[in-house]
Amino acid sequence: MALVDRIKKEINEVLDLVDEKQLDAAEPLITKDERIFVLGAGRSGLMARAFAMRLMHIGYTPYVIGETITPSVQKGDVLVAISGSGNTKSIVELAEKAKNNGATLIGVTSNKNSKLATVADKVIIVPGATKAGDGVKSIQLLSTLFDQTVHITLDILCLKLSKRDHTSNESAAKEHSNME
Repeated sequence: MALVDRIKKEINEVLDLVDEKQLDAAEPLITKDERIFVLGAGRSGLMARAFAMRLMHIGYTPYVIGETITPSVQKGDVLVAISGSGNTKSIVELAEKAKNNGATLIGVTSNKNSKLATVADKVIIVPGATKAGDGVKSIQLLSTLFDQTVHITLDILCLKLSKRDHTSNESAAKEHSNME
């Protein structure tokens, strides 16, 4: 089997295991009336940033934890925290801090028994392989399969939000950078 076919098979295997009901449960928490923060470390952080970018395109004002222009997390805010293992200390500690500040926490992880999944108000399990060995096994290195499938899963969540909010492709395109 060609390498491309093996990777497509892995991605499809993980996506077949993503429970769309978890996306549906998280969707009502993300509204334009709430401030949305995203958090992740390493490659999960890149997936968090990609999600924030998609949110911005569909009319939200997201913030990335760790950026210099990110305000403090307050009561009523929503934090989407991404960690493949769900046990990355820095992510779990900040997620717990946000919850203590009154934020609602959506955890995205491969490990349903992780600390992040336990502390989250809503959890989205994306069971792709991680560097900790969680999830569907992969021929790809480290957390590549988790990263790929988190990206797709959160893009699906954005599509659900855009349909709910009646956001057209044309209005999303108007939010795309014009400084390229």
